[in-house]
Amino acid sequence: MKIKDIKVFVCSPGRNFVTIKITTEEGIYGIGDATLNGREMAVATYLEEHIAPCLIGKDASQIEDIWQYLYKGAYWRKGPVTMTAIGAIDMALWDIKGKKANMPVYQLLGGKSRKGVTVYGHANGETIDEVLNNLGTMINQGYKVVRLQCSIPNLKGTYGTLEGKKNYYELQGDRPLPPEQQWSTSKYMNFIPELFKQARERFGYEIGLCHDVHSRLTPIEASRLGKLLEPYNLLFMEDTVTSENPQGYKIVREHTVVPLAVGEIFSTVWDAKVLIENQWIDYLRTAVSHGGGITPLRKISDFADMHHVRMAPHGAPDQSPICFMAQMNFNLWVPNFGIQEFIGFGTEKLNEVFKYDVEIKEGLLYMEDKPGLGVEFDEEAAKKYPYKRSYLPVNRLEDGTLWNW
Repeated sequence: MKIKDIKVFVCSPGRNFVTIKITTEEGIYGIGDATLNGREMAVATYLEEHIAPCLIGKDASQIEDIWQYLYKGAYWRKGPVTMTAIGAIDMALWDIKGKKANMPVYQLLGGKSRKGVTVYGHANGETIDEVLNNLGTMINQGYKVVRLQCSIPNLKGTYGTLEGKKNYYELQGDRPLPPEQQWSTSKYMNFIPELFKQARERFGYEIGLCHDVHSRLTPIEASRLGKLLEPYNLLFMEDTVTSENPQGYKIVREHTVVPLAVGEIFSTVWDAKVLIENQWIDYLRTAVSHGGGITPLRKISDFADMHHVRMAPHGAPDQSPICFMAQMNFNLWVPNFGIQEFIGFGTEKLNEVFKYDVEIKEGLLYMEDKPGLGVEFDEEAAKKYPYKRSYLPVNRLEDGTLWNW
């Protein structure tokens, strides 16, 4: 089952996505998601110029060996560009293997560990009332867990919300540059506990709630936030501090019992090793795409399981449905699954390019049993939506100092 052809597609059906298609001499093909938001073309070029030429003629069934070849063989290891490129190849090879075996990928991993995948959605808003109204809507739709994010009064822009409900493209105009948002730790800390206080008063404690700090606090500030939020029984606080220095999570862990989640920007187990083995976190958020694929995530999850850490893969709108369906297969199998972030069923443009079948029932997401990953990519539809250069925002303190976004 030799690899005959590898193609890279970059399209923008609402957001930019990088898709890879590997075709074997038998005519079986597999697809993978190589999207790295704001650095899409770096990954596309890495795949086209440095990976694809090396894989033509290789046996597509040798997934582990190809993964090791791309990781160890480049000498320059790790990093988001490299690991996202490897992750796309790995996804596509698992897709091929599943189609060859006429089985969903989760069956090749060892079969189901659960009947469906627990997901959490996003309830965002410009005011607490708007967030809570959106939360009520999501509860009515069947969600059992919801992430709450709200604009902070008297600040220009807040993570999880967009000015005037515009998307990132509209905020960047004709000359794409990173949109700039504003941050004040004191204003945030004085405001955000009230959001969760009112959420519990209105909806009680049966609905699971979580919150993304997005790495904006120092360890001691995050510890104080945890103390403030403890009465509201969160499922987790996400990315409370930057993760480059894992000792920061030791400080947070020692000061609060609110569960902690981190890992959406991790690309290898080495980013998470200290956090996992010291049990300073409860949920690992590494994505199949940015973490190098299904192959390494299986190993990371085994390591995490030994230390009581559950998997909760990143599920942002800048990951294509290919990544999401790869994670659905992974989540159905992985024994120490926690929860999956889910941003909804996609826009009309997105669903024109990517074909997949999922449905939510009573807080669980189900997918159709199809060979491979269970998702298709329409090359012709993708041509209608060319790449548009775009960036994630940057964050500044009120005095102008650049801060963590």
